[in-house]
Amino acid sequence: MSVPKVAAVIGAGTMGPGMAAVLARAGSQVRLYDISDEVLERARGACGLAEAALDRMEAASAPGGSVAFEPDLGTALTGAGLVLETIPEDLGLKREVLAAMEGHLEPDAIIATNTSGIPVSSIASALKHPARFIGMHWSNPPHLVPMIEVVPGEQTAAATTQAIAGIIRDWGYEAITEKEVPGFVENRILYAILRECLSLVERGIVSEADLDTCVKWGIGYKLAVIGPMRLLDMAGLDIYSSVASYLNPDLSASTGVPEMITERTEAGKLGMKTLGGIYPYTPEQVAERRAEIANGLIAVRKTLEAL
Repeated sequence: MSVPKVAAVIGAGTMGPGMAAVLARAGSQVRLYDISDEVLERARGACGLAEAALDRMEAASAPGGSVAFEPDLGTALTGAGLVLETIPEDLGLKREVLAAMEGHLEPDAIIATNTSGIPVSSIASALKHPARFIGMHWSNPPHLVPMIEVVPGEQTAAATTQAIAGIIRDWGYEAITEKEVPGFVENRILYAILRECLSLVERGIVSEADLDTCVKWGIGYKLAVIGPMRLLDMAGLDIYSSVASYLNPDLSASTGVPEMITERTEAGKLGMKTLGGIYPYTPEQVAERRAEIANGLIAVRKTLEAL
């Protein structure tokens, strides 16, 4: 299956606009659907920003691509060869929406969920034809991070997995095929890192700002170029064995949510969207930080693609 002529993105919140921009850039006529007119209106601006970022990266552009903002589910799905579901992480809601979607689709249409952790097989139980259903986890921001996790469920057909991986590569993205596991590979690694980071801050070992600097320049800088498995070879497996023998037992093994996160969440301090989380923000600072992050990701991606 090549890049579909018509595609639908169901959910116009955080991820939907960037995903729609990537598909349109590849030449698909994209229908971006949401039940909320207000969300769709915000998505217009977000989609424009994503398209501008792709322009700055000089990303390839295929003819015929477009994004339409659609409030009617049936209209959004009509004729779509690929449907990307990116609604909130609620199993019941996903099952309900997917069941409603299926009746509007052609038999050969592929349905993909952007869930970041709900088991794909559990979501697929709502479908009459689960063989065409697959997990397709994008990383945020989706128009800047060129890697997508491909996660087949228990009943996903091999042809569906192969087709999705091929489409992703046609977009110029990396397709990472995985077996089904809670959280998928990227989030499992990320949350293991975050658990240790939060533990070190809570114990007073390091400040929030110094920890960010340490991870950005001491870990992230290297891993962006090398990757953890290659890093082991570069450092030496004997060195890893020696350090791991005394360090691993001392690492955080907590199975709960850290207190500093629980306290802030209960107080409504959720991060940039509430002008405060780990750090405080003004509205101007939120805009500045988001722009800095986008600019940084664009610059790093260009550099990595040139390696």
